Amino acid sequence: MAQLGDKSALITGGSRGIGAAIAKRLAADGARVAITYTKGADAAASVVKDIEQAGGKAIAIMADATDAKAVHAAVEKTVASFGGLDILVNNAGTAIPKLFEESTLEEMDQVINLNIRGVFVATHAALKHMRDGGRIIAIGSCVGERNMTPGLVAYAATKGAIKMFVQGLAREVGDRKITVNNVQPGPIDTDLNPAVGDWATPQIANTALKRYGNVDDIAAMVAFVAGPEASYITGASLTVDGGTNA
Repeated sequence: MAQLGDKSALITGGSRGIGAAIAKRLAADGARVAITYTKGADAAASVVKDIEQAGGKAIAIMADATDAKAVHAAVEKTVASFGGLDILVNNAGTAIPKLFEESTLEEMDQVINLNIRGVFVATHAALKHMRDGGRIIAIGSCVGERNMTPGLVAYAATKGAIKMFVQGLAREVGDRKITVNNVQPGPIDTDLNPAVGDWATPQIANTALKRYGNVDDIAAMVAFVAGPEASYITGASLTVDGGTNA
């Protein structure tokens, strides 16, 4: 419990999948955790209940990651509830698998607004409150570096943008000892990307390990980057993809 025992964390999109696993792991490491959610209040409440039953402290805040006012309010509530902010995990994101020429502009806007603008908004709000030595962590994707899966053009472009965002921001906040890093999952078994079915087959084939990962694989990397042993890692993209990009 000592590793993050005096820290406060905010995870966007933390009610399910990778975000929920991150919230539970950071709480297990001692952090006070706030999660945001857009839909699924019951799922968010379940995450908070699991953390509290394990002896941790957590709150859930309804806030659409594309709504700047709601995100700013979520940051303010986290700071008011926990007395500060040390860790921001930009997890909220989406993909709409579809060939680019078949995609609508509305679908592209949805992916861009959540995956890029949402990260900008949350980070901008958080930096005003983040204590020196804090951590900003983005959940990118291995396809942000190398995309071998048709139907992910717009998604891959947004995740490539996040890689460069992290590199640039790391240099701007380094004098505050704040680190900024990008964790890049490969195929991870979640409700949005289950490890069975036609969509999973090409993803599995692209991995060296010939299988999906699980949400705890990503949560473990986030916990490491959030912890004291990673204080000299910043501006990095850390890939957890079963060898997809090997």
